[in-house]
Amino acid sequence: MTKDYRVLLYYKFVTIDDPETFAKEHLDFCKSLGLKGRILVAEEGLNGTVSGTVEATNKYMETMHEDPRFADMVFKVDEHDGHAFKKMHVRHRKEIVTLRLDEEEYVNPQELTGEMLSPKEWYEAMQRDDVVILDTRNDYEYDLGHFRGAIRPDIETFRELPEWVRKNRHLIEGKKILTYCTGGIRCEKFTGWMIKEGFEDVAQLHGGIVTYGKDPEVQGELWDGKCYVFDERIAVPINRKEHVVVGRDYFDGEPCERYVNCANPECNKQILCSEENEHKYLRGCTHECRVHPNNLYVKEHNLTKEEVEERLAAIGETLEAGA
Repeated sequence: MTKDYRVLLYYKFVTIDDPETFAKEHLDFCKSLGLKGRILVAEEGLNGTVSGTVEATNKYMETMHEDPRFADMVFKVDEHDGHAFKKMHVRHRKEIVTLRLDEEEYVNPQELTGEMLSPKEWYEAMQRDDVVILDTRNDYEYDLGHFRGAIRPDIETFRELPEWVRKNRHLIEGKKILTYCTGGIRCEKFTGWMIKEGFEDVAQLHGGIVTYGKDPEVQGELWDGKCYVFDERIAVPINRKEHVVVGRDYFDGEPCERYVNCANPECNKQILCSEENEHKYLRGCTHECRVHPNNLYVKEHNLTKEEVEERLAAIGETLEAGA
């Protein structure tokens, strides 16, 4: 059954001469359509995810395609039950995907980027013996789902990836390097940097994981787990042939695909956690977070000191010390 709302994922590396003014005007336009979401605007282009009714999202795509700068911009479209965001933000930034390279290191994706592979080409390339698959996303994204056999960089943010590659060059050098990310934007920027860094054979999944999952031929095959997305859905399925759970509960290691944020607002770490363990551990990733005076779980559930002590005692802890 067709749903009334959609989520659009899109980006375009294109020169925007006055991004600050563009951002202000674009925010007004999005609000006039009733859209909600997050859009970043920079001199290097546009990067966005928005949700809205079918009518509103159609109007948005039509209007964007009427602008010569975005005439060929590809929209990845997902049906949804309602809005996937609470508010509408359009922000001016230095970059539409943050890599924070020095000026002499910066590579314009319009001028240099890696080889683009279609979903079918990517599927075939993954099975070759002379390739290495590099996930360019953050560690918590990988932990929820990834391509089979892909390398997991130990990074929390995209801007840490260049340094990780330099330190782990031996893992990927001398082979054809296959890179992938959610929608393609990170790879389009990062593969150019890799080529400039001296890696000769670098390719990327055109359209990213989301496009791969929607492809009618490959149907997401060789993807395990779910794909992390930066909206209220958090996770979306990719492999339409088989679903293999790779996520593991932070506390007991059991299969899990449910992300929560640590209840300590000063920590806010994302952890995979069952509903049962969320209650058991007061949604705190460590003892210090569980007993933190501003623990949001304790406040949300109006727990008394005695009730907190009872929960802690059940896992061998006290208010004063850990296990």
